[in-house]
Amino acid sequence: MRKKPAIKGAPASSPAPELVRRKMHQKSTFRAGRTIAEEREKLETASERANNRRLEERSRRLRIISISLGFLGGAVILVLLFLAFTSDNSPDPYRSVVAVPYAPTIEVVDEDSSATGGTLTSRMSEYIGMLEVDLRALGYTPTKAIIPTGTVREVDIYLDGYTGFIKALTDRGSGVTAEDIDRMIRYLAERGITDFSYIDVRIEGKAYWK
Repeated sequence: MRKKPAIKGAPASSPAPELVRRKMHQKSTFRAGRTIAEEREKLETASERANNRRLEERSRRLRIISISLGFLGGAVILVLLFLAFTSDNSPDPYRSVVAVPYAPTIEVVDEDSSATGGTLTSRMSEYIGMLEVDLRALGYTPTKAIIPTGTVREVDIYLDGYTGFIKALTDRGSGVTAEDIDRMIRYLAERGITDFSYIDVRIEGKAYWK
């Protein structure tokens, strides 16, 4: 029987298997490390993508909010300009009454002239003038105004064609006072009453006559 030739220089117990195992172990470690690095890189890339998506979404929302606020501000400015333009060009009867001072053209008698020095206050004078204008607009002709003794805000108005007078109060608007006078005179006329001593319209929502 032929014997296998022995390898020269090789020891009796060959370390080849151990060397192979070491090489295999090193190769497996390298692959595992590379796999871990690749997985970590994938995770970092996914995280960066998620962050980028969040940042893009936030930027998109901020752009939408900014555009909306811009449109809203522009609309507010247009509305204000429109209101300013229309308010300057449209007539306002109440503004004209307040802005333009009225002086009465009828006779004004102050029964407390000795106490006031015969001078009417600007408020009283302007109120009598405005009430005169409002009554004329309703078809009445004021003839005289008397400020009774001991009063500060009351004024008695006399109208052409009526024997009595009307008690008015400067705290109320001249326009509503004139309308109350007109309603009260019409109310009395419907009942056949044309002769009265006075009509009192000093209290809002109420009227008296005698």
